[in-house]
Amino acid sequence: MEILPTRLQGTLLIQPTVHGDARGFFAETFRSSFLAEHGVDHDWVQDNHSRSSRGVVRGMHFQIDPGQAKLIRAARGAITDVVVDLRRESPTYGQWEAHELSDANMRMLYVPIGFAHGFVVTSDVADTVYKCSWYYVAETEKGIKFDDPDIGIEWPAEIELQVSDRDRDAPLLRDVADSLPW
Repeated sequence: MEILPTRLQGTLLIQPTVHGDARGFFAETFRSSFLAEHGVDHDWVQDNHSRSSRGVVRGMHFQIDPGQAKLIRAARGAITDVVVDLRRESPTYGQWEAHELSDANMRMLYVPIGFAHGFVVTSDVADTVYKCSWYYVAETEKGIKFDDPDIGIEWPAEIELQVSDRDRDAPLLRDVADSLPW
């Protein structure tokens, strides 16, 4: 595996080594010691799997108390995966970054605590799988508006976005910033 450059400090874009031949391929998609060498030392406690169709937006979500780091990959199809830095003392606070994760490029994204996370499906269907450093707790899950004008996420223009009412009605970052623990 190798680490590819990202702009937001703390996130890691991971490119696994893929061994392929006429029969198919093999790739190692998780190695605790590799992540620890790059400063990621979590006891991963939960795995999640979502299936969504083209244009579905899931996000921008985060969890507080104690927070939840994620290791995300698209096991089937392709997504544009987006993170927003919510750490108020960070030089990149309120900034976003996007990466394509797909079954073709096999990339994974590590999202540390203190970031909002979301994605949009860019293929006909996508299965997104992710490890979490803490259990899902509904009372501590929060979100910010996927199209917050102060953040300015540039979702793929060629895709008609399908957004849940919950995500469409989420608050702006400026309206929740003072309540964030980071």
